[in-house]
Amino acid sequence: MNSSTSSTSPTSSAAVRAARGAKNPAVITVLCWLGMLLDGFDLVVLGVAIPSMMEDTRWNFGAAEATLVSTSGLVGMMLGALIISFLTDQFGRRRVLMLAVTLFSILTFFLAFTNSVALFVILRFLAGAGLGGALPTAIALVTEFRGATKSGSASTTLMTGYHVGAVATAFLGIVMIEPLGWHSLFIAGALPALVLVPAMYFLLPESPQYLKTVGRVDEAKAIAAQFNIPLEDELGERHAAEIENNNTMKVLLGPTFRRNTLAIWGTSFMGLLLVYGMNTWLPQIMRDADYDLGNSLAFLMVLNIGAVVGLLISGRIADKYSPRKTSLVWFVASAVFLALLAMKLPLIALYIMIFLTGVFVFSSQVLVYGFVGENHPSSVRASAMGLSAGVGRLGAISGPMLGGLLVAQGLAYPWGFFAFAIVGLIGAAIFSTSRTLKTRPEDIQTTSSATSSSG
Repeated sequence: MNSSTSSTSPTSSAAVRAARGAKNPAVITVLCWLGMLLDGFDLVVLGVAIPSMMEDTRWNFGAAEATLVSTSGLVGMMLGALIISFLTDQFGRRRVLMLAVTLFSILTFFLAFTNSVALFVILRFLAGAGLGGALPTAIALVTEFRGATKSGSASTTLMTGYHVGAVATAFLGIVMIEPLGWHSLFIAGALPALVLVPAMYFLLPESPQYLKTVGRVDEAKAIAAQFNIPLEDELGERHAAEIENNNTMKVLLGPTFRRNTLAIWGTSFMGLLLVYGMNTWLPQIMRDADYDLGNSLAFLMVLNIGAVVGLLISGRIADKYSPRKTSLVWFVASAVFLALLAMKLPLIALYIMIFLTGVFVFSSQVLVYGFVGENHPSSVRASAMGLSAGVGRLGAISGPMLGGLLVAQGLAYPWGFFAFAIVGLIGAAIFSTSRTLKTRPEDIQTTSSATSSSG
């Protein structure tokens, strides 16, 4: 797909220096994890800030304006995921990830200094576009340094940063909004880039599989040797004839990958609808159920603590049994616990139920990313990941819109939980049409055993 044939490039010196400074793949995971922490901030910051923004008398900010702001950011993230992910397969994971984090942080900082709804919408859209490419790029990079058969734990480990960021943002909302105002949250969300971007520049290496794809073979071999990772790409070699001289969309919608591509897009729509719908509107839904603001924000924090625990558990299971099988179970369990949230429960029991809901809801979609990483060759992996995230953002847009509609009509509690439960079941049904393409170690063992028995 990339026509570059040179084995070295003067512009790659920073990436090579970064590789020399890194001792093991954990460096890549940590840096990308910190990038996902900012993505986690973006996930819940509006959910945390919206109740106070709606009570701010300095502007006219109601449910309609909150929905517009949420939607604008998600539209920006959708476009960013689609455009930046294609750039990632053309120009490399490292530079694109640094660019995405920088743009998001600068524009988020500006959000703290406006009380104009129109300007807030524009800035939120642009910040979303900047961050939209960070998630698929980071997952592709970490997957390529850990290996495709560990794509489940690669994506879930990385996404714990996403939810640690969400938990931290909910906590910051509890301690900062009352004394400092909602504007302070956006300043806090922008500051980490002052340290993170320089650290990425000096420590983050380029993916050797990407370098090999664009013809920079000597650099690829050097970085692969440094990190003791293979350069072989089973799926790329098996489907070389289909991939060579075809653009990315022709490959992804071609005979080998079409079925999975459509299943991934549909499932990502449902998965991100759940994630963004719950994180944007859970505090307000619980306010409508007569809980105070403190408890409502604490529910959001507990939901995301559950997400971190669920990611750690599901990643290990996915590496053993495949991301596909694990994700199917997780989507069904999500539907069950979302429906149970509609019940009136004692406060402690409700916290437990929200925690368990978080364990399953958020990991469901992350495991889809693990499936993408495992079942695509490196030459189209970042683009496939970006399309999954980008099309999924349509669901992310629909989630806040659905929640906003139910809140505006006074129906959010309890009907919102039933609506989200149905979404989870639909996600499971769509993903069940996918198939695993990557040969896993247990598949080889099973085949060998069957051959021995038949002999």
